[in-house]
Amino acid sequence: MALPLKIEHRIGVLTPAAPIWEMIVDVPRWSDWNPLYPKAKGEVQFGAELELEVALPGVAPRVIKPKVLDWTPNEQIIWTVSMMGGLVRSTRYIEIETLDNGNVIFSNGEIFEGLLMGLIGKRTQRAIKAGFRAFGETVRDRAEAAWKAQGGVATSGAA
Repeated sequence: MALPLKIEHRIGVLTPAAPIWEMIVDVPRWSDWNPLYPKAKGEVQFGAELELEVALPGVAPRVIKPKVLDWTPNEQIIWTVSMMGGLVRSTRYIEIETLDNGNVIFSNGEIFEGLLMGLIGKRTQRAIKAGFRAFGETVRDRAEAAWKAQGGVATSGAA
């Protein structure tokens, strides 16, 4: 069996975790801003099923129905989805890591496993990475703008 494949994007955000969490946990409003999931339904609850349209750059949009495995407020959401009759499984994560200066690192990634995961070619891997980058940059830009609008001040230091 092939080793798992991990694709991830990480980005510094000059805000505390709360403004990011407010955006991420409001799944039905993702369609207002989320380039990776332009249509989304569901709630972040243990065992809940989400319905997400995935729009990767250069790839036809498709609908997935992942199951929420775990979540911790202001820290993470983890979900899983099975494809091709279970021959490809993925664990998707969104993480917010608070730094000593109060800013955060926003990470979003996915770990692919299964007998047919070798079908995830380099072109698809690049599209996934680009989608994660667009998602992360949009989260950063919106969270920083919201934080500033609320009177928040970026803490000095690298994020």
